Amino acid sequence: MIIGIPKEIKEEEYRVGITPKTVKKLVKKGHKVIIEKDAGTGAGIKNEDYEKAGAEIVDNHSYIFENSDLIVKVKEPLPSEYNLLSDKQIIFTFFHFSSNIEMTKKLIERKTTCIAYELVEEKGILVILKPMSEIAGKLSIQEGMKYLEKEYGGKGILISGVDGVKGGRVVILGGGTVGYNAGKIAYSIGAEITIFEINEERIKFLKKEFPKSKILYSTLYDIKKEIKKADIVIGAVLIPGRRPPILIRRDDLKIMEEGTVIVDVSIDEGGIAETSKPTTHKNPIYIYDGIVHYCVPNIPGIVPKTSTYALCNVTERYILQLADKGIKSIEYSEGLKTGLAIRNGEIVNPKLKLTF
Repeated sequence: MIIGIPKEIKEEEYRVGITPKTVKKLVKKGHKVIIEKDAGTGAGIKNEDYEKAGAEIVDNHSYIFENSDLIVKVKEPLPSEYNLLSDKQIIFTFFHFSSNIEMTKKLIERKTTCIAYELVEEKGILVILKPMSEIAGKLSIQEGMKYLEKEYGGKGILISGVDGVKGGRVVILGGGTVGYNAGKIAYSIGAEITIFEINEERIKFLKKEFPKSKILYSTLYDIKKEIKKADIVIGAVLIPGRRPPILIRRDDLKIMEEGTVIVDVSIDEGGIAETSKPTTHKNPIYIYDGIVHYCVPNIPGIVPKTSTYALCNVTERYILQLADKGIKSIEYSEGLKTGLAIRNGEIVNPKLKLTF
């Protein structure tokens, strides 16, 4: 099989879909790997590193799509790539269909077969999404702290506090991998944290992990009460394949203190705030009704070395399976079977069928 790795063209996306280690394993099995020139430079991987592993370097974005059986990416295809898709390809990447209706329609129209990283699940764990969620959760506090600075329109406070001055308040909507890791960072530096969750078992777990914090069952009434006092609000709700609920309405911003920061990690699937809209790493924030919004969809992309290796550590076995058996590999892999979203232009994933 020919495996193609295009350079990511999404704004400020520096990750790459494969490492030399995986290339070496693919080539050893008799597969061909073609990689676009400089695809790995953002993650610190040189063209020579891939060549030494046995890959062919190609200086042509379209060529990768036109000549590959399996396309391995990091982020979803962009409009300039839609016409490069065909019914002969399998695309393995993050898609986040629910927040991109136009892309989903194009994938169906082009009869492409899509296996979505964010839907790959084994024994109840979203295997590929998990390490990226861990990174995004930790970064959400780092970015929230930064944009609390007065220079950016924030309140001008340090959430860790100092001797004689109390730390700030962090409200986290969702206690999954993102929320838990955001909580770990905020808790460890002395912030006061409140986490909202709806899963009873998860609530018990979070109470053990954060014994001095508020762990509350999520209701709109209680969320409103807590965001009034918040300095940072983290949107960390995930419903695989579907848009998260709107938990903060436009009118709710009026009850929040000016300079509060919303870090909407859920923006990948549409966001938890009615006023959230995607931003970029170069222009990560905007202010609406006095509230700072940070809504970067590819948060882990700002630490591409860490993120690339964390991502490729978990995608490698699936890439090898797809290379060896093609789409038939879904018969042998629970993860690939759950990750299969669109097959030859038809939506086959039950979770996506609820949305489209």
